[in-house]
Amino acid sequence: MSYDVGAVRAQFPALRSGTAHFDGPGGTQTPASVIAAIGEAMSRPLSIRGAALPGEVNAEEIVLGFRQAMADLLSADPGGIVYGRSATQLTYDFSRTLSGSWNPGDEVVVSRLDHDANIRPWVRAAERAGAVVRWADFDPATGELPPETIGAQLTERTRLVAVTGASNLIGTRPDIPAVAGLVHRAGALLYVDGVHLTAHHTVDVERLGADFFVCSPYKFFGPHHGVLAARPDLLDTLRPDKLAPSTDAVPERFELGTLPYESMAGTRAAVDFLASLGAGAGADAGAGAGAGRRERLRSAYAAIDAHETALRVYIEKAVRELGGVTVRSRAAERTPTLLLTFEGRDAADAYRALARSGVHAPAGSFYALEASRHLGLGDSGGLRVGLSAYNDMDDVERLLTGLSDFLR
Repeated sequence: MSYDVGAVRAQFPALRSGTAHFDGPGGTQTPASVIAAIGEAMSRPLSIRGAALPGEVNAEEIVLGFRQAMADLLSADPGGIVYGRSATQLTYDFSRTLSGSWNPGDEVVVSRLDHDANIRPWVRAAERAGAVVRWADFDPATGELPPETIGAQLTERTRLVAVTGASNLIGTRPDIPAVAGLVHRAGALLYVDGVHLTAHHTVDVERLGADFFVCSPYKFFGPHHGVLAARPDLLDTLRPDKLAPSTDAVPERFELGTLPYESMAGTRAAVDFLASLGAGAGADAGAGAGAGRRERLRSAYAAIDAHETALRVYIEKAVRELGGVTVRSRAAERTPTLLLTFEGRDAADAYRALARSGVHAPAGSFYALEASRHLGLGDSGGLRVGLSAYNDMDDVERLLTGLSDFLR
């Protein structure tokens, strides 16, 4: 299937500003169909969910449509899709709930490759429970986090392992199914941060072996919030803090307060937009809905991956020819995300120089503090170049020209 990036770009109003966006790992731009879905949800009657009046019915349909769309995206059970304000909030909530059953001396494994949102909640929960935190280190020379490195930290006291599906800093994609096998043989649970992974690759939560999987729709063209996927029967064993009159049903027992229907409608539209790319970039964004959406999503991710990978390889080759630049993203399996550092130069200066030419490639550690420090970059990190489905060769050439000018 040919990938028409021009047709994709035409669906993003924000791209008319002329900025070349390489900031996708921090949040993508929004297609017109998602913007329209949010407006449509708020222009129709809405009320507390029910079945009698139009506002009740609209709200119910939006919630169920959101759960089904995310279930299709993640190959999960819609009854196990939990809405949250952010992936960070969801992880803190679940860390508090899960740690309620931990005892002093129990153990939790976290990875230095991870965003702090999948480290600090577990570290704090372990402190409260008197549990021990064990660290799995990635290889700073290769960026790899082999399954056996995590396996070496497992004992009969391990209760949970938290690991990323893909590093938001250097793009490394650990072998999560292999990790899951080790974790489950140890009798522990696996919590996967899929925020960066879901933006670039097809996700099958069951195949991954994740007991809990979190992602953020605003990383794949949707509104700003988080989503957690888990088996409904596993969720049913957990008792989170909630208000006395609120429902005890799963997954609603984990969702505090009245849900933001407009965000849920926007997320469904974002999944449908993604699915539409599998049938051709010029297809109507609503074509992803209904039967076969999962198949269209697989096709779309394959096309997006081929497009993004081609641009990544081109950038890597050109950057190496510039001289004075170190590419820190080196793992064999990784997302189209490059962390660059500069000999004798500050990455923040590179960011500012690029910004002056309308290229947005931010600098920092991007909350992957442990990873940045483990790479020897302290808290400063580097310049992150993150590709997305709407980047084209013109964006890439502008980036490379800007870097060349900066290094001269």
